[in-house]
Amino acid sequence: MKKERQQPCVHTDKQARHIETSSDDTMFMEEAIRLSAENIDLGGGPFGAVIVRNGQIIAGGTNRVVPNNDPTAHAEIMAIREACNKLKTFRLDECTIYTSCEPCPMCLSAIYWAGIKRICYGNTKDDAKSIDFDDSYIYDQIQLPNNKRDIKSQNIMRNEALKAFQKWSIKEDKTPY
Repeated sequence: MKKERQQPCVHTDKQARHIETSSDDTMFMEEAIRLSAENIDLGGGPFGAVIVRNGQIIAGGTNRVVPNNDPTAHAEIMAIREACNKLKTFRLDECTIYTSCEPCPMCLSAIYWAGIKRICYGNTKDDAKSIDFDDSYIYDQIQLPNNKRDIKSQNIMRNEALKAFQKWSIKEDKTPY
């Protein structure tokens, strides 16, 4: 694999460093952008993503939050679900995700959980904010201690809940993730 394929793919702007992109990067990003534009006419949000492994698109996804009545149906999540299903694994270690917009906190977390090694994105979170897809509130809330967040959280029945963790910790045939 070329060295340039092992680093994040970003556009030059005030906050990001410029990294050269390959013709493959351009081709895969064009597909993510095409999906994002097409999805608008299909009742979804303006977001698209493709997951690539070994120079091949494994899966694609678009934002289907409104049509599916599913707040988790972001393009990146949809693409991750499809890729994992096709590959019969929950790990996408050798994959790159090309997404039409910088991932939101939920999608970024899912990308990390899936083990994707590289993210290439088109629009920035500030671009998304300018069309009312603003994740600033979530970023702000994440930084606060639990007792200061707008959604109150309460730790209850910890001792009872720990029993499942104890059972997991001694399970010999578990699949770690």
